[in-house]
Amino acid sequence: MAWISIAVLILIAFVYLLPQLLSSNKKKKLPPGPRGLPIIGHFHLLGKNPHQDLYRIAKKHGPIMHMRLGYVPAIVVSSPDAAELFLKTYDHVFCSRPHHESSKYVGYEQKNITFGKYGPYWRNIRKHCTLELLSNLKINQFQAMRRTEVELLVSSLIGASKIGETVDVSTKIASLSADITCLMVFGKKYEDTDLDGKGFKAVVKEAVQVAAIPNLGDYFPYLGVLDLQGLTGKMKALAKVFDGFLEKIIEDHVQYKEDYKQTKDFVDTMMAIMESGDASFEFDRSHVKAVLLDIFITGMDTSAAAVEWVLSELIKHPEVMKKLQKELDAVIGLDRMVEESDLDNLEYLNMVIKETFRLHPVAPLLLPHKSMEDCVVDGYHLPKASRIIVNTWAIGRDPNVWAEAEKFQPERFLGSDIDLRGRNYQLIPFGSGRRGCPGLQLGMVVVRLLVAQLVHCFDWELPNGMLPSDLDMAEYFGLVTTRAENLMAIPTYRLHK
Repeated sequence: MAWISIAVLILIAFVYLLPQLLSSNKKKKLPPGPRGLPIIGHFHLLGKNPHQDLYRIAKKHGPIMHMRLGYVPAIVVSSPDAAELFLKTYDHVFCSRPHHESSKYVGYEQKNITFGKYGPYWRNIRKHCTLELLSNLKINQFQAMRRTEVELLVSSLIGASKIGETVDVSTKIASLSADITCLMVFGKKYEDTDLDGKGFKAVVKEAVQVAAIPNLGDYFPYLGVLDLQGLTGKMKALAKVFDGFLEKIIEDHVQYKEDYKQTKDFVDTMMAIMESGDASFEFDRSHVKAVLLDIFITGMDTSAAAVEWVLSELIKHPEVMKKLQKELDAVIGLDRMVEESDLDNLEYLNMVIKETFRLHPVAPLLLPHKSMEDCVVDGYHLPKASRIIVNTWAIGRDPNVWAEAEKFQPERFLGSDIDLRGRNYQLIPFGSGRRGCPGLQLGMVVVRLLVAQLVHCFDWELPNGMLPSDLDMAEYFGLVTTRAENLMAIPTYRLHK
């Protein structure tokens, strides 16, 4: 019965908007694309892993493909050359974000960096975040903290190795990532009970999952207010939980702001900007909370997912694991743990991480861009307000770029100048251009350090006699795409001390 109501309401909206759909692009050459259905467009072609579905469809229709998601025109980008057009050549046109119902509620009307619409406020707050939390200077100030947290993880794994215990590696990695992010952003670690009865990490996971669900309000104007999917109610409840948590954090900082801190956390920085009144843009308490939550969730989820995928590929390919351990032993030895100062000397580690990002970008469909005006790209007309979807998962499997694209072969990067910074469009897991991820440098420090430490300190085997080739690599799609099932493995400590 609910679906009948939804269909009727969508039909009403479609009839109301039909003249606009027919008139705006008449006689203009759109990119090629599959045949869609009335009202819903091409939603029926997308399953639980839309990045894989879009890759399959693009093989037939090309690297710049037109689709329609409800009322919203969408342009799907699936090759390095096409990505360069949208993220570099015409970046000034496509650097905004579309309306996002989840961020409207949880992100304080899209005042965050991730989903913020392009403009003076977004440019200024991104610059402040880059300078005050994500610069090399700030990253280095938290180096001792990261060392301490990683040592705590290693100690717990040593305990498990002594009794041959199977470890939930995914959960361990997620907890470490959350703790490191909390310390940098909020100044202290938090327990599950500090956020909600469901648990700290469970609430964050729910928020990310809800944000990834296609919302009628994003694709059918005027239907969002009806909350036909029940998502608005969930988002409002989550927003209330997060707001209470953030208010408590801010009040704690206000109360103890006179306390001496050797290293100021991000809350201190944001509150100083707000209280100074010197900002050249509107910046009140809601902006502070939007940015804090944004930095926390993105920092926590992306690094954890990346480490999880790297370790999974290493366990699945023991010969690569051994080769990486050989490099670690040669550079560091077996008498000490990895230090951040060692990371630049680990060439094969960097190749392993690049190859993992090629096959498992944590955001396989970069967060959508939005065209701010009509534009002609590669001879195709792209209407204003089009949603630009860059399929980095497809780009990483482009047979015109990558030989034996489905194989995990870190050696393909030997002697290559391809990096992860958005300059080489064959490999853009962090995006590129104005909307490239500002946390790339911090994320790579955490990912490289944690992978190096886990591989240097431990041998890993799968439980219950499972062979490496049997490890399931199925994905769970979301804003951050993780393993479908947690990685379970048995560590064996291998250092001499």
